[in-house]
Order: sequence, then structure tokens, then C-alpha cells
Amino acid sequence: MVRTHVIPSHIPKDVADELNRESGRIYTQVLVTHWRAYRKQGVWLSKYGAGKLNDYYNRDAPRELYAHTIDAAQQGFYKACAVTHLLRKQGMEAKFPYHRRRYRTTTWFGEALKRDGEKLILSNAKGCRKIELKLPEPLQDALRILEVRLVYDRCSNRYFWHIVYETGKQPKSTPGNNIVSVDLGEIHPAVVGDEEVSEIITCRERRHKVQGFAKRLAKLQAAMQKKQKGSRAWHQLRKTKIRLRAKHQRVLRDLDHKISRSIVDIAVERKAEKIVMGDVRDIANGVNLSKQTNQKISNWTHGKVRQFTEYKAQAEGIEVELIEERYTSQTCPQCGTRHKPKGRNYRCPDCGFIGHRDVVGQINILSKYKHGENGKIPLPGVIKHRIPHNLRVMRRRQDTGYSKRSIADG
Repeated sequence: MVRTHVIPSHIPKDVADELNRESGRIYTQVLVTHWRAYRKQGVWLSKYGAGKLNDYYNRDAPRELYAHTIDAAQQGFYKACAVTHLLRKQGMEAKFPYHRRRYRTTTWFGEALKRDGEKLILSNAKGCRKIELKLPEPLQDALRILEVRLVYDRCSNRYFWHIVYETGKQPKSTPGNNIVSVDLGEIHPAVVGDEEVSEIITCRERRHKVQGFAKRLAKLQAAMQKKQKGSRAWHQLRKTKIRLRAKHQRVLRDLDHKISRSIVDIAVERKAEKIVMGDVRDIANGVNLSKQTNQKISNWTHGKVRQFTEYKAQAEGIEVELIEERYTSQTCPQCGTRHKPKGRNYRCPDCGFIGHRDVVGQINILSKYKHGENGKIPLPGVIKHRIPHNLRVMRRRQDTGYSKRSIADG
């Protein structure tokens, strides 16, 4: 299995800036060359052709990066193009990359990366000083180091090393042969269950963080509009806005990891071999509702939850499959009547059935997977609630990794 370990960078910030600035320059040069050739001659350059062309342009220029590191910066543009092709093939709207980058994450791989005992040696261009990293204890038994990235974190205003390594561990055997369905939501992040038990993962903290961030961001933007653009006060507010947004993304990422872990834990407890998840990737396409609803949908990180769930489930030997979830929350699981509910409870006007709206969506996703249509499986007899983490426990000192003395000294 492949995992990523993050450690703080020890090299000076100006040196790290120069490395990422050079990677951004190479990426931008490939981007400009590609679109110029396409616009003037109608030729779509391949990544190998564009790489050779840019190597020819820079044949006399002094180099700072190793050849494989330069290749990583050049191929970054075409990897983004490949992702765009894939999204368009799936029917999603996506644009090809066209923005120039002043900075870009520098990547070492292949011959630019060597391991010497408990050290990693990152090679740069001939005549430039090499970078040595001490492997952290969890990575000293790693089977292989695949690549190292120099990533700038806007929240802490410093650089970090992202070490991608192969653990050498194999995925666990499948816990059973059961099928578990998942209904993703904006209020309740997920409802997970089968025909017998359904668990509602509640994470009100996530919604609270999103709403609080939106209010603080609105105040910052209003304050920036009162300042002259480009002034010192305007730049200070802009930096504050960047740090606020970066910190908010880290908080949401942490909560999404906890939510996805809860989904996989429930699947393991229910001895599942497959997780059937409702496909909500196009939920915001062509939708223009109220201002408040549009903001909720745009801040819904269902893609991250799905991505984190997939690789966590793979480690447990569980497969994840997406399925169309149209009308799953509107179909009565008791009589099959379609009715658009109001509020969090589903009330059927025909048979009088009353149930949790998200649980109805979860069981209908399972019904669509097993029987091809909604309303063929009744509501589970047991409905539980699960919190991804206990806030009171998380505030305790012993759960944060800090001792009493370190907190007092800080």
C-alpha cells in the first residue's frame, strides 16, 4: 500500500522558495508552449514532445533542478490535462489548465532520490548542493520511498516534506460478504447501513465550522473593499484571508478523515465486502437555488469524503462502488410512492409511513443496487447515531500528545 507522511522542512525558506519558483517557471513554460502551438498551428503537443522542445529552449540556461525533477514539473501540465479528459469522458464539465504559476510544488523521484540508511538524499542540478533528510521513525521500515514533495502550507506559513512511500503491507482479507450502502448528506455527512442496522454519522461541528468561516470571510472581504487595492492595509487583510482559508481547509480535511474512518469502521463491523455509495458528483451542475442553499452545496466536500473512504476501505479489503441515487430520498420504502419530503423526516401521504429522511435515502440506495429500483427494501429495524469523535475527549491533554509541562511552557 502507498501512503504519504508529512514532516516539517528544515531548509531555509528562501532556498525552498527558489526551488518551487523554478518548478513554477518550468511548468508555465510548458503551458505557454503547448497553447501557443495549439493556437497558431492546431497541434496538440504530447508530453514527450513538449518536454524535448522545452529542453531545447533551455539548453544554454543554468539549471537548478535535477533532470527527473524537471521532468516532474514538465509532466504536471499533461497530468492535469489527462484528468480533464477523464472528467469530460464521464460527462462532467472541466476546463484544461491555462493559469500560469509563479510557484509549484517541487518533486524528487527516480534517480533524484536516494536512500542512505536512515537518510534521504535529494539531488539537484550539477554544482548545486544536495538536500539531506532524516527519515522519521515510522518510515525507517518502509519498503520503498517513491517520491518526495516540497509543499508550502499557507496556514502555518512554512514548508513541509510530503514523503510518499510503499508500506509493504497487503490489504486485509474481506471481512464478509455483506453489502453496505452509504447516503452522503450536507447536514448529516453520511448514513451507513444494511437491511438490519442503519447508523447516522452526525457531525454538527463540521457545519458549524463552515458557517463560521463564511461569516468571517464576509467580514474580511467587506473590510478589503474599504481599502485601496494594493495598499499596505489591503495586503495585510489579503494575507489574513489566505491564512484563514488555509486553516479552514485543514480543519475540514481533518473532519472528513474522521467521517470516512467512521464509514469504513461501520462497514467492517457489518462484515461488508462492498460499500455502495450514492453518486453526488454532479449535484451542483446546472442548479441555481437560493443564495444560502448554493453556499451550502458549494461548501459540501463530498468528493473528499468519497476519496478518503475509497483508500481506507481498500486497506480493509472492501470495494467501493458508486451508484445513481436519483429519487432515493423521495421514494417511500414501504409502498414505493414518490413524494418530496420537507424537513428531516419523511412522511408518506399514501401509507402514513414516517422515517428519517437520510435513512430512507440509504436504504433506497441499497434497494436500487440489489433490485434495480427504489422502495423494495423496508426501513431497518435498528437506527443508531454515531459521532466521528468525542469533542470532550479530544480536548483532553492525553489525547493531543502533549504533556502537562509542555503545555505550561507553551
